[in-house]
Amino acid sequence: QNYLDNFWPDLKAAHELFDSIAQARRERESESQENHGKEYPEHLPVEVLEAGIKSGRYLQGALNVNKHRAQLEAFVRLQGVGSKDTG
Repeated sequence: QNYLDNFWPDLKAAHELFDSIAQARRERESESQENHGKEYPEHLPVEVLEAGIKSGRYLQGALNVNKHRAQLEAFVRLQGVGSKDTG
């Protein structure tokens, strides 16, 4: 902001761009604080998820995403299912 004010006071487009970026950054920081530093908010409380996993309503696993086709290919590898050491 100081640089723009001192060296380019009449460059309106640059000031508008800076204001837009600053506002987006403030919004992202605000969202991050609301989510306690998590990138994404939780959809269900942890207690509900844990109870659902124990009851069999929900399954737990690792998400695997194809790095070359990330928007098209992904799967969840369930814990304890299909692994070679389960015999």
